[in-house]
Amino acid sequence: MSGPPEASETGFDTALYDRFPTKGRRPAGELAELERIWCAPRRWEWITVINNNYVGVYYVGAAMLFFVLAGVLALLMRAQLALPYNGVLPQETYNQVFTMHGTVMMFLFAVPAVEALGVLLLPQMLGARDLPFPRLSAYAFWAYLIGGLAFFCSLFFGLAPNGGWFMYPPLTSTTYSPGINADFWLLGIGFIEISAIAGAIEIIVGVLKTRAPGMSLDKLPIFAWAMLVFAGMIIIAFPSVILATTLLELERALGWPFFDAARGGDPMLWQHLFWFFGHPEVYIIFLPAAGAMSTIVPAVARTPLVGHWLVVLAFLATGFISFGVWAHHMFTTGMPGVSIGLFSAASMAVSLPAGVQVFAWIATVASGRMRFNTPGLFVLGSLLVFVMGGLTGVMAAMVPFDWQAHDTYFIVAHLHYVLIGGMVFPLFAAIYYWTPMSSARPLSERLGRWVFWLMFAGMHLAFLPMHLVGLMGMPRRIYTYAGGRDWEWPNLISTLGAFVFAAGVLIWIIDMIRNFRPFGPKDAGNVYEGGGLEWLPTGLYSTRSIPIVRSLYPLWDQKNLGRDVAAGRYFLPGTPTGGRETLVTSPINAEPQHLLPMPVPSGWHVWAAVFTAGFFLLLTVQAYVASVASGMLAIACVLRWCWFLDHPQKQRTVDVGAGIELSTYATGPSSTGWWAMVTTLVVGGMVLAMSVFSYVFLWSRNMEAWRPPPGTGSLAAAGAMTLAAGVLAWLANHRLVRDARHGPWQAVAMILLSGALLAAAFAVDLTAWRGGGLAAKLSAQGAIVYSILSWQGFFVAVSAIMALYVLLRGLFGYVAADRPATVQLVGLFLGYTAGQGLVGLGLMRLFPAGLS
Repeated sequence: MSGPPEASETGFDTALYDRFPTKGRRPAGELAELERIWCAPRRWEWITVINNNYVGVYYVGAAMLFFVLAGVLALLMRAQLALPYNGVLPQETYNQVFTMHGTVMMFLFAVPAVEALGVLLLPQMLGARDLPFPRLSAYAFWAYLIGGLAFFCSLFFGLAPNGGWFMYPPLTSTTYSPGINADFWLLGIGFIEISAIAGAIEIIVGVLKTRAPGMSLDKLPIFAWAMLVFAGMIIIAFPSVILATTLLELERALGWPFFDAARGGDPMLWQHLFWFFGHPEVYIIFLPAAGAMSTIVPAVARTPLVGHWLVVLAFLATGFISFGVWAHHMFTTGMPGVSIGLFSAASMAVSLPAGVQVFAWIATVASGRMRFNTPGLFVLGSLLVFVMGGLTGVMAAMVPFDWQAHDTYFIVAHLHYVLIGGMVFPLFAAIYYWTPMSSARPLSERLGRWVFWLMFAGMHLAFLPMHLVGLMGMPRRIYTYAGGRDWEWPNLISTLGAFVFAAGVLIWIIDMIRNFRPFGPKDAGNVYEGGGLEWLPTGLYSTRSIPIVRSLYPLWDQKNLGRDVAAGRYFLPGTPTGGRETLVTSPINAEPQHLLPMPVPSGWHVWAAVFTAGFFLLLTVQAYVASVASGMLAIACVLRWCWFLDHPQKQRTVDVGAGIELSTYATGPSSTGWWAMVTTLVVGGMVLAMSVFSYVFLWSRNMEAWRPPPGTGSLAAAGAMTLAAGVLAWLANHRLVRDARHGPWQAVAMILLSGALLAAAFAVDLTAWRGGGLAAKLSAQGAIVYSILSWQGFFVAVSAIMALYVLLRGLFGYVAADRPATVQLVGLFLGYTAGQGLVGLGLMRLFPAGLS
């Protein structure tokens, strides 16, 4: 057991930790007041609720619903392929079912499921009352659920996408896919991308800033490490698919030729953008599952995880290496030999950190006393299945073998072994392990064993024969096949295996209906004797008091911790502000910095989610006026929920326990809002980086046709105004803080002038390109130039909305030297927009012209 950290990041005296646990009883009525403030929802509040206890359960439930729906589609596909020339599904219907199965599994199940697990578990694991932006989590959930159900229902109207979950052009161009089926995919998953990124921001800020005091990075739970790397990978990878889908939709809707080779485009650009997201996504969904495995294995083996820090380093290494593997999917596209060699080496290297994790789990099981309960069985099954999938992955990473096996059922088998072993089995282990935390009754051990063995046997029956039939030459993505090729028996066995797997899932559903009882006054408790904070006595307020953490397994190592927490002998035993709140701590040593007031439930995030989903879905059916109106309503709802975010409490400092006083307001890097804004801007920067890559890639494919940019006069004018806008945005916050008397209106004026300069610079640049005769429809250069301009225009429009928002707050008297958060965050956004504008100007005006 180690003591609290000696080094201080914040000036907080860590010797104050010695005051805990406090002695004596807490004041009468304190617990009752805590329960009143964190009360259970009533009537419509079940929809507007924002507690992670509720939203997390909703989120996991919705993800599992899509898992079941996608599984039904898989059964239809296997029924069609059970025999040659089968007629269960017509060809077009099969193509839609095939596309929806992959899309739903990857976009509506895999990523949301592990993100939902984080929303549900992280506050309890970190000892926080909730994640820092609970309305953001709730908004992400409702946007995902509403949009996801609407997207899935397109299948019943013959409007589902039919180009595969990878949507390769030119198959998905208007020439070969003239209907709106492809548009449902391109725009229909827009809300899913927004939901995933919103959840990732919440997780990053939550893990870094809302940990229990003393939970320094060396005591951070292994699952939290996995979720932190997972969220960082989403922030880096998802912008690529956002850009790819946007470009393809612009080509389909407006005729801009990004992927049309006849007008200078290149369909290979889609593959580069898509797989830059698509291959890291495999590890995006694997890492949280690995974090869950690394948490469950010590509990079922009754011993600490062997090689804890090696596993953490393996998470970081996996996240890093996975971004150098995307062309693993493109070995047969005619890439240069040097590139193929580098990507092949990276594809094999990424298996090394996965091997470290596997050996750590095996060593932990071997060194402990393994209990073969349901979570333990799923853990061992995951180990076996994932290792088998990893071995075939190393085979596919070898270029000569990949040339033979590419686009055959061997790859289908490999993919499912990796995803089921690396994500589905760990997820079921997590559901059985953590259900007692959220339910009054645990799931049945007897039924759980049936679930495992049926899923385990069905998985091998379904996918093991696919290796053989793939090596025998059966291509993937076909809806039927001729007899006499010896494919019949492997396909029939695969179909039987799929139904056996489905039987296991059906028993799990029955078990959930029989035993899952969430939202009750009590939970089933620490059934599997885990050592993390999530097993402390809890209510709707999470833990009664936020403890000081002194080890990786506090419930195992800190005697009487649960009793002292329940008695209110640590931080925040009551409600010092009279409302919902949680502690904000420093990112490295988890020293208390300030108290974060939490919002109460309201309907604004739900309406924002409804209108966000409406914007994308109405855009899909080309109802442009209604779509714009829905988008504007979504923005209005978001602004309304943000209106009171930076209002200080009546009490500037409060006693958070044992006489320790903390501020109730913070700005700069100590605040959660600053971290959230910086993370959001990283997303914007990644879209810009992918746009720069697309620009250079298209130029490299058609250098001779690249036209010179407009004259330098407009470049100088736009650059000067953009630079001035950035300087003003930076100065606004400093003026507000330094001049308490005149600062507010000077800051508002600077923000407004900065927004106006950004708009003027954008107008000058756009006018210069239009005056130069470059048309977006005629060439890939025009298309990519106007897409980069459009991205900058979007940021300029958001900057204008933010500037007007600051003006409104100033008119209502909400901009003051002691409340600089809004001006600071808007200034950050405007400053980034100015920097992005300068990058765009430099790229499009000086490259490739500057090379000559």
